[in-house]
Amino acid sequence: MENRYFKRDISWLSFNYRVLLEAEDDTLPLYERINFISIYSSNLEEFYKIRVADHKAIATGASQSDEESVQSATELVDEINREVNRQLEERIRIYEQKILPALRKHHIIFYQSRNVEPFHHDFVRSFFREEIFPYLAPVPVSKDKVISFLRDNRLYLAVRLHLKGAPVGSPNRIQYFVMKLPYSKVPRFIQLPKVGKDYYLMFIEDIIKANLDTIFPGYEVDSSYCIKISRDADILIDDAANTSEIIEQVKKKVKKRKIGAVCRFVYDRAMPQDFLDFLVDAYRIDRREMVPGDKHLNMEDLRHLPNPNQSVRPIKKPQPMKLTCLDERESIFRYVEKKDLLLHYPYHSFDHFIHFLYEAVHEPTVREIMVTQYRVAENSTVINTLIAAAQNGKKVTVFVELKARFDEENNLATAEMMKAAGINIIYSIPGLKVHAKVALVLRRNKEGRKLTSYAYISTGNFNEKTATLYADSGLFTCNPMIVNDLHNLFRTLQGKENPVFHRLLVARFNLIPELNRLISHEMQLAQQGKRGRIILKMNALQDPAMIDRLYEASQAGVEIDLIVRGICCLIPGKEYSRNIRVTRIVDTFLEHARVWYFGNGGAPKLFLGSPDWMRRNLYRRIEAVTPILDPDLKQELIDMLSIQLSDKRKACFVDDQLRNRWKSSRPQKEKVRSQYTFYEYLREKI
Repeated sequence: MENRYFKRDISWLSFNYRVLLEAEDDTLPLYERINFISIYSSNLEEFYKIRVADHKAIATGASQSDEESVQSATELVDEINREVNRQLEERIRIYEQKILPALRKHHIIFYQSRNVEPFHHDFVRSFFREEIFPYLAPVPVSKDKVISFLRDNRLYLAVRLHLKGAPVGSPNRIQYFVMKLPYSKVPRFIQLPKVGKDYYLMFIEDIIKANLDTIFPGYEVDSSYCIKISRDADILIDDAANTSEIIEQVKKKVKKRKIGAVCRFVYDRAMPQDFLDFLVDAYRIDRREMVPGDKHLNMEDLRHLPNPNQSVRPIKKPQPMKLTCLDERESIFRYVEKKDLLLHYPYHSFDHFIHFLYEAVHEPTVREIMVTQYRVAENSTVINTLIAAAQNGKKVTVFVELKARFDEENNLATAEMMKAAGINIIYSIPGLKVHAKVALVLRRNKEGRKLTSYAYISTGNFNEKTATLYADSGLFTCNPMIVNDLHNLFRTLQGKENPVFHRLLVARFNLIPELNRLISHEMQLAQQGKRGRIILKMNALQDPAMIDRLYEASQAGVEIDLIVRGICCLIPGKEYSRNIRVTRIVDTFLEHARVWYFGNGGAPKLFLGSPDWMRRNLYRRIEAVTPILDPDLKQELIDMLSIQLSDKRKACFVDDQLRNRWKSSRPQKEKVRSQYTFYEYLREKI
């Protein structure tokens, strides 16, 4: 029987490969291309620590799953490794044949081995002795007992030596050592003296390799290669745990993340087999965890690569703009009382949301502020403003999701700081994650009578840092039904049962029934000979039930465009999906918004909110979606979707083989680049 869904993790690898392809686009600034190699490598590291680690645990019997057998998990890990190896060959090709020559063209010579020009010999020697050598601690390696622990995602140099004077065949003649690279103390990339017009860069590990004779007097250096370990970083919180138990589990388990089970052993593929076998045996590495790499590992560090030549075109991103109608002298409250407001980050400034909170702090009629926090920025202005509100006599309630992966410690520390300042903190709900990105400001007069209040529903976190990197949208409204629904949602988070939502769509309550109704209506229109039309923009599409509904709609004649950045398990181009196209956009900003369009016979319905169509979002999380009711804002979102669908520079189609197919033979400068086109669209509206 034909499989009607792509495998989730293989689909994700297709997305990450699309990220890598940005490094090949010579129309981009050189260092932006280099940064995409860094993003690709960082994404892959997290993928192995979470997704592959889960499959390996099932494959080895260390964990059980109702959805995956030992055999299927084993086969999937093998398939993942094959695809990653294929992509690595592409990464090496792009890096060596595209990036390094482009650097040289700009007079930046990036040494790729320990061999340097004669005029740099003295510098490399003295830099090593003065800046690197004091931090090196070689550790002998033996098969008899493990005397060193390989830390997660740290680079190590494995060295094989011959004891001088020892006869061939003697047991002590060949010895092995490992050294952790000290680039927490010394930069990974070292700038060497400029010569003429040329600037020079070098990896720290290559400088160490060039000076191994200094570290190991009395030995002949046979060879040296980089290795690294990736460890399982997923922490499982007991779904039945109460709040205090969740807090204790988070505190204990995040500390164990760096000593988790090995899920990947990465090594320089040039390493001789006998050298590799020795290390694998000495460190008790399961051979299924071995993943060959290039001679330079941890290429995510390329985001720190110095740019010594100031004439090299820097990365120039569109700068966040401020709406003239919302300058610091104007009241966002008064504006929203007249008309709903839609902001698009990072094109619009996140300062407007901060301004909204400031106004809530100082407005005497504001009695209560409620906010969800999923991923909190360090030294967050949002948090500081909420603390100021509490100190100013406002009742402030913040729901903090402690189970936000990799942000557990930061979220917990921030929550404790807010609690100490008098903010009412609601922690994670047992068995659920709260992924909704919502804020509510409630007003009353002196007599206690309700005044106009304000709701904010967003696709992105309240995080100043990511608001400059992620493309998100957020709606301000004082629509009484939406405000009341949002108030009900917060009361639900506080334990109220059986809420009723009239406008908001909330996962685990009314979201799926309404989505099914909207899809069915488009099918009915198509079956009546009218136009059925659906456009869905999201990060990921994986839920089989919703994919099947889209297949049904396609077969009924509904025209469907999907703009899915990452995972997409729906297979286009089949008989059952002949009316479905899948577009993927990768560009300067991370596409993160979730916007849904249903044609509705010419009176379109549009929605904006936090969930992707993943099983976890639809069934195991609290998510919030708002309808867009203002006609002007509806048109704005329709225009945004139209611009993205017309992108022929950074958008591609995903075909039935999971290949990224350019919409034109090769993206050219004169073609639509949707992120920059939409930025100009918004600027003209100002």
